[in-house]
Amino acid sequence: MDHQSQHALVVLRRILRATENRARALSRESGLTASQLLLLQTLADEVECTAGTIASRLGITQATTTSLVHKLETKGLVVKKRGHTDRRQVWLSLSDNGRTVLEEAPDDLQELFRSRFDKLENWEQMMLVASLERVAAMLDAEEIDAAPVLDIGALDREA
Repeated sequence: MDHQSQHALVVLRRILRATENRARALSRESGLTASQLLLLQTLADEVECTAGTIASRLGITQATTTSLVHKLETKGLVVKKRGHTDRRQVWLSLSDNGRTVLEEAPDDLQELFRSRFDKLENWEQMMLVASLERVAAMLDAEEIDAAPVLDIGALDREA
């Protein structure tokens, strides 16, 4: 293995380790996974919305959203309410406890990445995305369904 490919693998491993370490710290400090935290943040932004809206905003399936919501509802962080005009429609919102947990949760890795990525020049952003796309292709990962969540494992796993 030549020096450049070895260095590239070290950098990839650092990214994986940073994601794994942050996921562990988030779970330890808040009892949440990164995807659960992201769902709570989405609810805080929306105030009240449907699971379909969350799925669309997060780029995840309805089934994954339903599983995440169920786990957060069990923890007392999300409240479900039937629609007034259409009883089949379910509206989701943060509970008071959910709002408190969200306020006390540590900053997540997505937000750190997003804030730093947004500060890059447009050409740098495009170059990084193209490079990451190339790495994904090199690893035969182009067809893997993934949400914009820096987390390890399934999005709806237990914390």
